[in-house]
Amino acid sequence: MNDPKQTLEDADIQMDHEVLLEVQVDGSWPDEGQKCSLESNSKENELALVPVAPVRSSFSVDGGPSGNRNITRSSSPDNFLSNTLNSSYDDREGGAGYFAGGVVKSVPLGLTGLQNLGNTCFMNSALQCLVHTPELVDFFLNDYTHEINTNNPLGMEGELAMAFGELLRKLWEPGRQPFAPRGFKVRLARFAPQFSGYNQHDSQELLAFLLDGLHEDLNRVKLKPYVESKDEDDRPDEELARENWENHKARNDSIIVDICQGQYKSTLVCPVCSKVSITFDPFMYLSLPLPSTLTRTLSVKLFSTDGATAPMTYTVTVAKQSRCKDVILALSKACSLGEDERILLTEPFSILDGPSLVREEDSLTAHRLPKSSEKAPLLIFVNKRTEEDSLPKKPVRYLGSPLITWVPEENFRTGADLYHVFERILQPLRKTPTVSSVNVEDAKHEENGLCNHLSEDGEMGINDNDIPNVNASVEGNPQVKAFGVCNHFLKDQKLFQFYAGEERFGAKVLVEMNKELPDIFSRARSNAHIYVEVNWPQQALEEYDVKQLETAVEGMRTGFALKKQRQEAVSLYSCLEAFLKEEPLGPEDMWYCPSCKEHRQASKKLDLWRLPDILVVHLKRFSYSRYLKNKLDTFVEFPVHDLDLCKYIPQNDKAVYDLYAISNHYGSMGGGHYTAYVKLLEENRWYSFDDSHVSPVSETDIMTPAAYVLFYCRVRNENSNGYLNHGSCQNRVRN
Repeated sequence: MNDPKQTLEDADIQMDHEVLLEVQVDGSWPDEGQKCSLESNSKENELALVPVAPVRSSFSVDGGPSGNRNITRSSSPDNFLSNTLNSSYDDREGGAGYFAGGVVKSVPLGLTGLQNLGNTCFMNSALQCLVHTPELVDFFLNDYTHEINTNNPLGMEGELAMAFGELLRKLWEPGRQPFAPRGFKVRLARFAPQFSGYNQHDSQELLAFLLDGLHEDLNRVKLKPYVESKDEDDRPDEELARENWENHKARNDSIIVDICQGQYKSTLVCPVCSKVSITFDPFMYLSLPLPSTLTRTLSVKLFSTDGATAPMTYTVTVAKQSRCKDVILALSKACSLGEDERILLTEPFSILDGPSLVREEDSLTAHRLPKSSEKAPLLIFVNKRTEEDSLPKKPVRYLGSPLITWVPEENFRTGADLYHVFERILQPLRKTPTVSSVNVEDAKHEENGLCNHLSEDGEMGINDNDIPNVNASVEGNPQVKAFGVCNHFLKDQKLFQFYAGEERFGAKVLVEMNKELPDIFSRARSNAHIYVEVNWPQQALEEYDVKQLETAVEGMRTGFALKKQRQEAVSLYSCLEAFLKEEPLGPEDMWYCPSCKEHRQASKKLDLWRLPDILVVHLKRFSYSRYLKNKLDTFVEFPVHDLDLCKYIPQNDKAVYDLYAISNHYGSMGGGHYTAYVKLLEENRWYSFDDSHVSPVSETDIMTPAAYVLFYCRVRNENSNGYLNHGSCQNRVRN
């Protein structure tokens, strides 16, 4: 650093870098072979270098582990008090300890905390888990400079790897006080602007970025070859998996791939032609759903199509990636659907069929129809408010969900017939009492299939002369006669205006009461849809409770949004099985079927094929819906020892893992705090890393509902041919 023209950026001087200043004393420089400390010389008004005899050890800060590469750790962890001991003793070349009765006693290495720079607990938690990964400790404490790939266009010119390596060495340096990772954060923000500033972030998102960035910076492949994917051609899975892994390794070869990457099998099946597609893809970590994220609660309003009952809201629980037929099945049980009935599921602008996937943004309604109407054309009444003629013109205001019924098989000829059907559907919505059944004492009105409207004093308020001349079209109509007709409705012929068409937003024709229905009714085929726009004047809005036409809001049942329900404990194995369960793809992930030549909502099934030595498991605790953002505090029972995944992989590899680190999140969705639990393997003891504070913790206390990311290392048996690095789980020999 003796070039005065060089800028700090050119010299790669970052925040928190330590700079050694050497001063000539009597024309000579201090001995380069000795480590020196600085103290003030008030007489000379200059800095003097005072040599200190070092305590020899096997650890070298600048050169990594020397000699046999062993890292000295205390065999008595009880001697460790904290990183903030006032009597701490620090020797840069290798001594780590504190003074007790004039004797220097050693303390464990790797117990250095990280200062919180302002909402950086997420970074501290993720870093502590990574810097205590056995293979990474061994790798970065050695000379790794020959592994850095500065020319990888997907990498960060090796700077992320160097920054992480420097940080890891500082955290494993003996006797250090809590360290402020400002330099690392500056470099991180340079390549990942989303982590700049001092906002709270997700530790798992940072872990994903670090693992991928370290891989690219340490990729041993300097020039990636072009690899052409071959067709499946009904080849064995073993051959396909091996070929895909070799192709992946030809372009991606680093310490991260060696220890952290596995492979899973993905099977897609087309729902139309049953075409099967199998691929084998690498993974860096497993993101497992919690059981409470596998289901969703829907509030669906059910309408009757004959006016027999008022609209009623039902709450059902279905799979999160469920289809319409699943919602219909759950709703049928909730409303005690009869054997001769069926349910039609709709959203405001369309009718949903069984195979369709229910999306998060769908606002669902349901309609109860008889099974005998399956082949009949459907009448879809779209209600909108009639605006008075005014300038400027107001936009159309729709009133809630459309009402649906079926077209009668016969005697459905005039506009009056259509009026009668619509009036009957509206009966449960009337604010004033009506008589919907025929008065047996009024034979004349019974024959006409009409009912008189009662006046306030209980007398019949309408005489025969008030009834319009529409009886001919009503008489003999089974559906209208079954529905019953209210004279109040027939009397007020101008209360509603109907416009019919074959398309939801297409052209419409006026339906007049005493005239034949438009041609679209006579030419309607089975399962056809006839859209009828109904203009509601102010008088109608006052007589009917139009609020009942509004759709139910998802998840807004009593207490659901306000009261957080405690979830029952689940096992990590059940989360894994839920991850591997077959499910349909979402609308945004449509698969292009090579057989159909169209995008399809295929079903997808994942299977584990190859497992890495370091298995990172992410528990998906944060859930998002249309109305709610929530954090799940479900207690996940995860094994600390002997996580056995042998039955989930087809090969005969030993797949038993031990836990060595946990990233925890405490608090809610909007805020919280991250910590880490880490096991020092040679000490066989767990420690809590809460930013700068480090303290021992019992193994029984590390299982909490705050566990967010789990770190497992594979346990090798004595017959394994796997490499055995110092300080890793692979040193543990199982008989």
